[in-house]
Amino acid sequence: MSDNQLLEQIERYINGDMSLDERKKFELLRKGSDDIEKKVVEHKLFTNLLKQYGQRVELESRLDAIHQEIDVHTLKENLMVHPLWIVQLWRNHHSKISVAASVAIFAVLSVLLFTGKLNNADNSKIVELKNKVDRLDRSNKNLSRSINDIKSEKGKFIDKYSATGTGFAITSDGLIATNYHMVQDANAISVQNADGKTYKAEVLYIEPEHDIAILKIIDKSFEALGAIPYTFKRAESNMGEQISTFGYPDGFPAYNPGYLSSLSGQNGDSLHYKVTIPINPGNSGGPLWDSKGNVIGITDSKQAQLEGEHFAIKSKYLLDAIHNIPADSLDKKIVLNKKNTLTGLTEAQKTAKAKNYVFMVKVYN
Repeated sequence: MSDNQLLEQIERYINGDMSLDERKKFELLRKGSDDIEKKVVEHKLFTNLLKQYGQRVELESRLDAIHQEIDVHTLKENLMVHPLWIVQLWRNHHSKISVAASVAIFAVLSVLLFTGKLNNADNSKIVELKNKVDRLDRSNKNLSRSINDIKSEKGKFIDKYSATGTGFAITSDGLIATNYHMVQDANAISVQNADGKTYKAEVLYIEPEHDIAILKIIDKSFEALGAIPYTFKRAESNMGEQISTFGYPDGFPAYNPGYLSSLSGQNGDSLHYKVTIPINPGNSGGPLWDSKGNVIGITDSKQAQLEGEHFAIKSKYLLDAIHNIPADSLDKKIVLNKKNTLTGLTEAQKTAKAKNYVFMVKVYN
């Protein structure tokens, strides 16, 4: 096979244009030749870099267009959790506001008294002035109550995200794996941990053909996680194996157990496992663990097209994606955890220990 023919085969393989038989034959060819495997990886990296560059150019154009149409400052304010402006104003200046109101009232009364108008005013004028002072006092008290309501749960800030999914840590310094389809059209992304703390994040790397995205937490308030408690399994798992996942269906944390029902997805798709666990949109992008706590896949709601069938992307493809991240995109070399501290624990103990490394992914469109 000539180099041009091989390149054509690689492109068809990456783009998913091969039939099932052709794909199986090519995968056997990859396994039997280190040189072909290297060329496939290099070509994937090259095409992904081209796609990412094109997406960045497109994103810059979209942002320029959006910038012309909207108030960027307002958008920034809507995406950040912060006190409402009236709360901020009251916190910073409530004492000054109260003093100013009191001084204004005192000044009016002093002028009237000094000019003799207060003494000479008829009762109706005095009553009218007293009523105005009372109304001002009640208004001040109502404002205080409103401020307290806003500061309490009644006035809690509503995070205006448009969709949620799940992601899980691959390193302790804030790299998170999730599904590409979850963040594909996102204008902004944040992640929320099990304690409810939210951090800004961005897309670091994508492999659309495998529906994998790697996010990076960029929030200055983020503190490094402890050692990742699970490991990542490259070898294929066994049919019938007990599995579990943890994610955020409907925006709430949930544990789900099940079994690995097939080593392939729909129509013999070698990218996916078929699982008995229900994978809802909020679960999409979560970790799939085996009974020992090894990550064997990424849950994928996009493939759940037939009722009762649910799928997960095999961890082999996640490991390949991590390996393919360009070095100049990273602050330091990625070193995956090799010590599994979930082994031997009960399901309840595993969930309690691992949940702090699983995040709800919030997408803003």
